Amino acid sequence: MAYEQRITDADLMQDEELLEKSIRPKRMEDYIGQKGVTDQLKVYIEAAKMRGETLDHVLFFGPPGLGKTTLAGIIANEMGVELKISAGPAITRQGDLAAILSNLGEGDVLFIDEIHRLSRNVEETLYSAMEDFAIDIVMGKGPMAETLRLGLPHFTLIGATTRSGSLSAPLRDRFGVLAKFDLYSDDELCQIIKRTAGILGIEIDEESTMQLAKRSRGTPRVANRLLKRVRDFAQVKYEGNINPDIVNITLDSLGIDSLGLDDLDRRILRLIIESFHGGPVGIDTIAASLGEERITLEDMYEPYLMQLGMLHRTPKSRIVTDKAYAHLGLPVPEYMRPGQPADDSDGEEQVKLW
Repeated sequence: MAYEQRITDADLMQDEELLEKSIRPKRMEDYIGQKGVTDQLKVYIEAAKMRGETLDHVLFFGPPGLGKTTLAGIIANEMGVELKISAGPAITRQGDLAAILSNLGEGDVLFIDEIHRLSRNVEETLYSAMEDFAIDIVMGKGPMAETLRLGLPHFTLIGATTRSGSLSAPLRDRFGVLAKFDLYSDDELCQIIKRTAGILGIEIDEESTMQLAKRSRGTPRVANRLLKRVRDFAQVKYEGNINPDIVNITLDSLGIDSLGLDDLDRRILRLIIESFHGGPVGIDTIAASLGEERITLEDMYEPYLMQLGMLHRTPKSRIVTDKAYAHLGLPVPEYMRPGQPADDSDGEEQVKLW
C-alpha cells in the first residue's frame, strides 16, 4: 500500500478537513486526553487573562494526529481571540511572514504547523517578532538599502512539530511553554470514538468501541477514520448495525490486525527478522530495502512499534523483540527466551557488515 493511501496514516487526508472541523471540541473541558498538557495550559491561560496579557508562545511537539491543531483552536477560544493558521512549508519568504504577522489583531493566536520546516531567513525574522513584537524590513538594495522597523500587535505564536530535534535551539528557546503530546490510551480513544459517533449519529456498542480503540495506533485521527470506514461497511453490507464482528471484518479487509499494524508495519518487522536475523540493522538499510524514506519510517512507523515494545531504536540501529516474533507467529530465537544471557553489544559491527 502506498504511503499516501495508508488508512492508518496519522496525517490529515484531503477529504477529511470538513469532518475534522465538525467534530473538533471548542472548549478545554471537552478536550479528551493529554491531561498533563491541558492542566498546565488552563493555569497559563487563566493567569494571562487575569493580567490582561497575551499567552506566552507555545510549542507543541509529538506525532501527527494527536490534537495539536485542535488544542490551538481551543486556546484561541479560551483567550477570546482569533486563530490564524499557516504551515512552515507555505512561508517561503520573509515577505510572506511579514504579511501574515501584520494582519494579526491584538492578542490573536498564530498557529504554524511543521514549524521546523521554516527556512533560515524566515526563522530569523520570526525571532524579533516573538521577542519584540516587531520585524525589520529591508527596503532597496546595496548602499541605498534602508531598514524599516514595523511594529506588530502582541500575539501568541503556537508552533507544532513532529520533529522537535530538527528545531533550531534559538527558535526553541523563544517559546515560553513546551508541551509534549503522547499517544492516547485505549480508554481515551474510546471516549473520543463515542463522542464522534454521537456527533455523526452512529450507534456503536462498548465492545465495538474498544475494538476500534485497540486498532487505532493511539491516534484520535486514525480512530475517527476507522469509525467512518466501519460505518460504511455496516451501512452497505449489514443494514447499518455495528457490532464486534463487523468491526473485525472491516478492519481485516483493510489489512489492519488486532494491534493496529498494517501491511508495511509487518513488512518492517519481517524484514529485520528474516533478512537481518532480528537486528541490529541501520535505519538507512531498512529504508532502502523497503523503498521508503528514512524520515517516513522514523516519524510514522517506528513510534508505534516502539510503544508496543516490538522495536528497540538506537541512533545507529534497530532491533526487534520477542513480542514481534510472537505477533507474527514466528519462532522466538533461543537467545531471546527467558533465562538466556542478554547480548550487551551495541550491534555496530553487525550494522557495518550489512
